[in-house]
Order: sequence, then C-alpha cells, then structure tokens
Amino acid sequence: MQKLAIQGGSPLNGEVRISGAKNAALPILCAGLLTSESLQLDNVPDLNDVATMRKLLQQMGMAIETDGDRIVLSGAHIDKLEAPYDLVKTMRAAILVLGPLVSRFGEARVSLPGGCAIGSRPVDLHIKGLQAMGAEIHIEHGYIHARVPKVNKNGRLKGARIFFDLVSVTGTENLMMAATLAEGITVLENAAREPEVVDLAHCLIAMGAKIEGAGSDTVTVTGVEKLHGASHSIMPDRIESGTFLVAAAATGGSITLTDTRADILDNVLEKLQEAGATLLVAGNTISLKMNRRPAAVNVRTAPYPAFPTDMQAQFMAMNCIAEGSAMMVETIFENRFMHVQELRRLGAQIDVEGNTAVIKGRMHLEGASIMATDLRASASLVIAGLVAQGETVIDRIYHLDRGYEHIESKLSALGAQIRRIN
Repeated sequence: MQKLAIQGGSPLNGEVRISGAKNAALPILCAGLLTSESLQLDNVPDLNDVATMRKLLQQMGMAIETDGDRIVLSGAHIDKLEAPYDLVKTMRAAILVLGPLVSRFGEARVSLPGGCAIGSRPVDLHIKGLQAMGAEIHIEHGYIHARVPKVNKNGRLKGARIFFDLVSVTGTENLMMAATLAEGITVLENAAREPEVVDLAHCLIAMGAKIEGAGSDTVTVTGVEKLHGASHSIMPDRIESGTFLVAAAATGGSITLTDTRADILDNVLEKLQEAGATLLVAGNTISLKMNRRPAAVNVRTAPYPAFPTDMQAQFMAMNCIAEGSAMMVETIFENRFMHVQELRRLGAQIDVEGNTAVIKGRMHLEGASIMATDLRASASLVIAGLVAQGETVIDRIYHLDRGYEHIESKLSALGAQIRRIN
C-alpha cells in the first residue's frame, strides 16, 4: 500500500494549474448514456474515481477513447443496463447511471451503494423522484431494479413536480438527467445549487436538452425525444483550488492558481482573507500571499453557496497552527470529523462535541505516522504534514488519489518536500 512522506517546514511558492472538477466530471460522464452519438469531454482529471466510472461505462458497452485530458464517449452500443456491486462499493457516484439508463432505455439495475465513512447519503431521493416520473422500482438482492411500465407512451418517463426534502447534489443530477428524455415538464424544487450541477446542465443543454434554472433552487426540464452529440469542457475543481490556497496560507507561502474560477469560491476566499491572506483575482487566476501566522477562523458548513463541507477538513488543519481559537460546525455529514484523531497525533489541540469542533491553535505541529480516513481528510493531513516539524507519513492515500490529480507532483513543483513511498 502506498504512502506519502512529507518533510514539513517549506513554504509553498510558485504557480499551479487547477485540474477539472471530479464532482463535475463524474455526472457528465454518465450523461454520455443519454445519446447514441459521441460526447467529447475536455479537461477531464486523471483520478481513480474517473477511471472507475470509465470502467463501469465500458462494462455497459460504452466506447471510450482517451487522449490526454480529452475523453470521447460513444453510447451507440450500450447492451448491459447494470452497475455491479464491485464497482459501486468503491465509488458512490456510480448511482448516477440510474437516471440516464432508465430515461433512455426504460430499465436499469444498479447496486445499492452501501455504507459511507463520512456519513449517511441515502438514495431514497433518487428512487422517489423516479417513481414520481412513472418508474416501477424494486429493491432486490441489494440492487435497485427500475423500469418504465409498458403502458407508458413510447416507454418514456413522464414529467413530474419533485420536491427534495433534503438538498441532494447527486439526487438533483440524477433526476435532471432522467428528465431530459421524459415526456413533458419536470420541476425539481429545493434542488442543489452547486456549480457542478450547473456544469452538468450546460453539457446537457449542448446535447439538446431544455433546462432552465440550473444554479437556483428550482430547475425546470422540458423533455425532448432524443439528445445528440456535443463537446464540453469540464469546469475547474473548486475544492482543489481551495485546498492549494489553504496549504499556501498555512505554510506562509505565495502561490498563483491558473485555470481556476474565483466566482465559485466566495466563502473560501472570504475565510482566507479573514485568516490574514492577501488575495488577487485576475481572470482565471487567483494569487495568494501570506506574510504572517494565520489567524484562526470560525467555519460553519452548509449547502452551496455557503461554506462547502469539502473544505472543512483543510481549514481545520490550518486552524491547528493558527493564532487564537476557532469553532467549526459541520452540518452536512454526521461523521466528518474523523481526521481529528489523526491531527491530534501531530499535536493538534482539538475538542469535539457532537457536530462542533473547537481548535486551539499551536505554534507548531510535530511529524508522526498518520492514516487517511476519507478523501478530504486526506487533504487536511497533507496540509498538516506540510507545516509540521519533522517527517509525517500518511497511510491509505488511495483516498487522496480519488480526488486530487498528481497532488505530490504539484506540491513538489511548489517547493514541498513530499514523496510517494511503498
């Protein structure tokens, strides 16, 4: 099993290009199931989750060609309408094939995702939404079996008004894709507003879908009979952007991000300025300079456009060496403080009660052997390792490879002393 070894104490300095967003690429890859024509995607990140999704789509009969960060999908010969457990258990986003398969082919068999380390992510919102659109769904032998009854006109789903009693990004994406080929109008209320949802909508619109309101809490989709091929470039990864900015601020560095977007990072940039960082935004670049020890910042996570849960762990790592004390409240996932125990091994002073963590900043952390527990926790441990005195060795970094493209290479180019070891 591979590990990362980090010798802390080096400020990050230089320029880094931000990759395409994992959380946009995965649903957009699934959108290729909605048409028999070719879908060309650019700026696709080289990540383990992307590789898993490609493998799943290929098992279904999708033809896939790759050239660098470009992927061309062809869904002309889909012949297996199933997502097996051995793939779904490694990547919960595989549930996103459900809507497109039922919408285009009238049937799908998708494994239930199973447990998630950071908390419950129920799929009942996906199921209830498809049922409202006329699908018959049975849960059998650990699989969701969905089909459109033959009595439905042309075997198509029907438009419906669907209210999410809990904001769900993947639920919004799944049902938005399903609605593109449904008969009539579908209205998704209390929909997720994340930029990745908007990016999916842009891709679907390029394929001929009729979608209004993406990015608001009400999305309206007017179904069409078929979608066609298109080209689309995946948006920049806002969480990778935030992670590098926090790493630079924590280490007292000066970096410039290229191929990124500041307009989808408002809350993160505000908190970095509150911590004492100087920021400059110009076009698709963001520059950060930190000339002082960070000031502790309070954080409360909530759905977009509020502070993202996917940045909570990284800010906690920075708060561990900040001046003062900070309170961090996690409102999205009930078990997203698993990195606390590992940060404590580095000397961090953190108290947790329920969904609230109180961090008292220290002048220094000390290197130690620690273990990653999930994707964003991995990033927080890397940041902590960059600021800790001595060597930090992070185990189970396969979590990191799911969402950060060549992270040790990018950090090395910024001056970090980091290497991958077996």
